[in-house]
Amino acid sequence: MKNLKLIWLVLALFSFTIVSCDDDDEPDEIIIDSSLPSGTFSASRTGSLTAQNGTPTSGSVELGTDDDGVTYLHFGSNFTTELGTGTVSIYLSTSDTFMADPANGNPDLILVGVVNENGESYFKVSKTVSSSFTHVIIWCGSANIPFGNAQLQ
Repeated sequence: MKNLKLIWLVLALFSFTIVSCDDDDEPDEIIIDSSLPSGTFSASRTGSLTAQNGTPTSGSVELGTDDDGVTYLHFGSNFTTELGTGTVSIYLSTSDTFMADPANGNPDLILVGVVNENGESYFKVSKTVSSSFTHVIIWCGSANIPFGNAQLQ
């Protein structure tokens, strides 16, 4: 009886090993990151961030499109800001001053995204960006102050 149990145990382990092995004939899954430009990113306007309120905000920003015509805001590898204060948001603005109007919305601001890390990153812009949007503003919502801005030229 012990031998029969041992045989069943060996067969069960052998079956589990065969089932759990990876099939090398299947192609690797390719995941496309929709937050990255498709093909080549072409900048139409660029700027350099100027720090505000004693933050270490600096770096280059570019507004442009990819090969599919999708608009992106690109932060260069030299981008840095203060991240330990809470939510740091990125806005496109018609001026260098953040003027929120939560009750009515503000046609002079476009929320682009939230900064999660320093360094290079792309942010897909969901709206058409007219030439009247001349600035990028880095805004700290928890402190209610700007961390920096850049004029796009």
